[in-house]
Amino acid sequence: MMESKKKVYNLIPKKYYAKTVLIHPKTTSEGIKVFLKKKGLTFPLIAKPDIGLRGSAVQKIHSEKELFDYHQKANFDYLIQDFIPYPNEIGVFYVRYPNKEKGKITGVVFKETLAIIGDGTSTIEELLNKTPRFQIQLKNLKKEHGAIFNKVLTKGEKLNLMPYGSHSRGAKFNDFSSIITPQLTESINKICLQIDGFYYGRLDIMYNTVDELEQGKNLMIVELNGAKSEPTHIYDPEHSLLFAWKTLAKHIKYMFEISQINHKSKGTPYLKYQIGIREMQAHFLQNKKIIQFKFI
Repeated sequence: MMESKKKVYNLIPKKYYAKTVLIHPKTTSEGIKVFLKKKGLTFPLIAKPDIGLRGSAVQKIHSEKELFDYHQKANFDYLIQDFIPYPNEIGVFYVRYPNKEKGKITGVVFKETLAIIGDGTSTIEELLNKTPRFQIQLKNLKKEHGAIFNKVLTKGEKLNLMPYGSHSRGAKFNDFSSIITPQLTESINKICLQIDGFYYGRLDIMYNTVDELEQGKNLMIVELNGAKSEPTHIYDPEHSLLFAWKTLAKHIKYMFEISQINHKSKGTPYLKYQIGIREMQAHFLQNKKIIQFKFI
């Protein structure tokens, strides 16, 4: 809990993630402009909380006005990042024991974002209502895209209304573990070996093609999640609840064994109960801020 995304990005070689700047709520508009210029950031951008909550308050920013509107609402530290141009997003779960040089990929999830395809007669709202999973997002979608809800898309025209690979923002998770090959494992292992202290977790990656991904080319890490992450391929609708339980149990065992090795060989301390409670309390307060942001 209470993981700073910026601190995690600082562990990753810069070539693997988008240009990023941390903004504090009290930063002035002029200060934000200076940060953008210094980092060479141009629109469109992505804004997201530094300490996040399953995709909440993540927003694509198209202009300076939208950015300053976001800043005015945000009462938490947040990141501004270059918008990653690659069309596909996956989550790769990686496990490596600290006494080993090679890790393994235990699952891959493909994130199918909330997009609709026009039929030439139905409005955007009517198309959304045809999919139960999209209906759950209607309140948020109306807030962000309500002005175009009555538009009729031409036949075959695709519109991505939520370009974020988050389950809570309408993305569908499909088990994509079939793409795991020795070459992909080698490429991911090469990246992870450059991240100090990373042995267990999920890399959310945007990429161009599977072939290039296998070669470790044309990809960007959206986020790196550690002990709190899940092997999200379990959420494929084709999987059973029993499959999910078994997979989670296996991964909890991995995490337990890795923490034991780190504790015994490196003296890495276990989290103290009192610290855990304080972090949990801070976590709930942070979540409250982010949830409030959605309704401002």
